[in-house]
Amino acid sequence: MKYEFMQGHDGKFSIERMSKMLGISRSGYYSFAKRLPSQQKLDEERLLVKIKEIYESSRHTYGSPRIHAELKEQGETCSRQRVAKLMKRAEIMAKMTKKFKVTTKVNSKAKTAPNLLEQNFTAAEPNQRWVADISYVWTLEGWLYVACVLDLFSRKIVGLAMHDRMKDDLVIAALEQALTHRNPLPGLVHHSDKGCQYTSHDFQKKLAQHNIIASMSGTGNCYDNAAMESFFHTLKTEHIYFERYKTREEAKGSIFEYIEVFYNRQRRHSTLDYKSPLAFEQNYQQSSVRLHSVH
Repeated sequence: MKYEFMQGHDGKFSIERMSKMLGISRSGYYSFAKRLPSQQKLDEERLLVKIKEIYESSRHTYGSPRIHAELKEQGETCSRQRVAKLMKRAEIMAKMTKKFKVTTKVNSKAKTAPNLLEQNFTAAEPNQRWVADISYVWTLEGWLYVACVLDLFSRKIVGLAMHDRMKDDLVIAALEQALTHRNPLPGLVHHSDKGCQYTSHDFQKKLAQHNIIASMSGTGNCYDNAAMESFFHTLKTEHIYFERYKTREEAKGSIFEYIEVFYNRQRRHSTLDYKSPLAFEQNYQQSSVRLHSVH
């Protein structure tokens, strides 16, 4: 019991002073300390187990900020610095690979829309502002083209379509899926680049049918659609670049699973106070219900 007392008060009192007060030798205490791990060490080992579990469930994509957010939600009171220190010691780091480049084919003769966002990628509520884009995924069968629609309020992917051709029917399919899932009110802003798919007659007709306002980036300015670029960067550097797809169907299943199961429902987003898109929307809906019940 004396040794345990000294261990619990190490740092508050000197070992020499406590040894004299308790009538035991310092060498005896040091032998005891070497035999048993300190409480701090036990806490760190317990915390590291949780860190590894979160890291595995994140598919090796979380760094210390997101792991710290998950630990906080689990009731842990550790600091982000402590999490980062433990991760570094255990050589745990978020997987990340090279950047990617997206190219857009612009129809110079097509009618375009003004840039209504002007690099303001925020929204006060769901289905107020959507952004859209297309990217490429390589398979052993050839390219797979992926079109997505993202709600700026929650960064949730609300529309997804994949095809071996990059025609306007690809982006129309992604938009139709978003419309089916979300059923937005008139006045929604849909922002994209000036790619020929988005400036096509059929796509613009679809927007008009649903009273959606078109917005488009400036030519060659990737920052005008940065939120969508950021999503594709996440998709590719956290997931796709670590896969080797034999077929387009294999790639479709893998991408769908990542987006619907992990990205929308689990992955914590830094712009959402480290909540997932789904959790962020659920919190908003719950707050809205409480507000209406008060009034």
